[in-house]
Amino acid sequence: MRHRLVLIFTVFFITSVITLAGCSKTEPVTDNSNAAITMDWYVNYSWFVTGWGENLVSKEITEKTGVEVNFITPMGNETNKLNTLIDSDTLPDIVTIGWWEPQIQEMIDKGLVYSLNELADLYDPSFYDVTREEVRNWYTLSNGNIYGYPNSSYVPEDVENNDNIAPNPTFLVRKDIYEAIGSPDMSTPDNFYNAVVKAKEMFPEVNGKPLLPIGAHEFNSDGCESFGQYLQDFLAVPYEKNGEKYDRYSDPEYINWLKMFRRLASEGYLSNDVFVDQRTQISEKIEEGRYFCMIYQRTDMADQQKILYEKDPDKIYIAVDGPRNSNGDDPVLPVNGIAGWTLTFISKNCKNPERAIKFIDFLMSEEGQKLTFLGIEGKTYDMVEDKPVIKPEVKEILSTDRKTYNDLYGADNTYWMLQNNVMQLKWQTEIDEPLKQMFEWACPYATYVGQYEVYINEDSKLGRIYASTRNLWGKTLPMLLLSESDEKFDSIFEDYLEKRAALGYDELSKEETRQIRQNKEKLGLE
Repeated sequence: MRHRLVLIFTVFFITSVITLAGCSKTEPVTDNSNAAITMDWYVNYSWFVTGWGENLVSKEITEKTGVEVNFITPMGNETNKLNTLIDSDTLPDIVTIGWWEPQIQEMIDKGLVYSLNELADLYDPSFYDVTREEVRNWYTLSNGNIYGYPNSSYVPEDVENNDNIAPNPTFLVRKDIYEAIGSPDMSTPDNFYNAVVKAKEMFPEVNGKPLLPIGAHEFNSDGCESFGQYLQDFLAVPYEKNGEKYDRYSDPEYINWLKMFRRLASEGYLSNDVFVDQRTQISEKIEEGRYFCMIYQRTDMADQQKILYEKDPDKIYIAVDGPRNSNGDDPVLPVNGIAGWTLTFISKNCKNPERAIKFIDFLMSEEGQKLTFLGIEGKTYDMVEDKPVIKPEVKEILSTDRKTYNDLYGADNTYWMLQNNVMQLKWQTEIDEPLKQMFEWACPYATYVGQYEVYINEDSKLGRIYASTRNLWGKTLPMLLLSESDEKFDSIFEDYLEKRAALGYDELSKEETRQIRQNKEKLGLE
């Protein structure tokens, strides 16, 4: 799950009011049959390619529920596919999309999805047992209805009460190169600069190809996470000050680090590839060990890390302390908030809403979560001293060939659409290298920042301001990093601030502050 810019979209249902009566195309009918049924399930991610009915977990779920699944995913652009389904009123039985997507409001407004509480009251009150009250309240509209339920949702207490929740952003270095240059401290701009220069001097090439001193997530129209939110998080740049939303992008500590990266770029240490490579090219270069260091999401490079480990355990990436602010404060690395990652809905086109609500309730139950996470006892894992232990042959495939693992077993949240990461903590199995070190490094810095997740309706005036300011930053960031001097950097940044103000940034910030205060009140953080 990739996660996100500072202005992460969140619960926008608060003021929406939909009257369910009269908008249902067909009245739900009680189904007392135990016969098998196939549910069409739309997942709004083109990269999700795992099927249903061939691996152990999906077979077991069908055996227990009588439900087969036909997954439908976009062949190309996700937005276009979803819009087509909505416009043509052909949403499949079940729908899973990112909670920030503006189409959610449209689906509700047009009466295209059931309220889950209505279906629960009619057919399966266990919905209230397998879901969390605080999450239901968060997603409940002013009309008392909840239409979608999230996966990967955390509340503040989850982070406070668990020490094994790991955020994704990490500062990674190639182990052998880092150690060869003396395992230097890289927490200050000067030390970071010196380490990068020394690494390139000592290792100009990697397997016959130029070493790329710095890696990052891909640049897009909004900028780059590595040089944006993630760098700000490592510098513990605050989200608010004096009860007001804080402009993290103009923070002096952040600007100072951007100028250091500008200096590296001007001297040839920030390759042009960083600005143009897409996810596929970045993954290939990680797999080749081409980067010396990078601020990157550890789960996004896990497959490449395993390949590197198989080749040479000394040439993997390890997480170390990276950029810090001038006070040396710990990084503030976010985990998912209460909004979660995706929302799952039951469409009004659903052939059998009773079976659908019971099906998703099973998946969210402890039995369903244990099955989707661990698999089947005796086949994918064994219980040893009351703790699950993945079978060696299963673990080997999981560690080396995820696609084959999905096709054969289908556990380890292959079907992630309703995963409850908090519930699954009690079944957490030992994480092996080469992923263990990154995981353990990240855990102490896990921070709940869900109160700062705000939603700006893209079709509104503020939405247009938000989109314009994001695009402006997306254009400005490369210009800052590629500027020829600090003076030119300052000029570009001042121009950015003036243009952003002209777009209506102050009005946007006021709305963000309002939502932050509202979120804090709802979460009991005031």
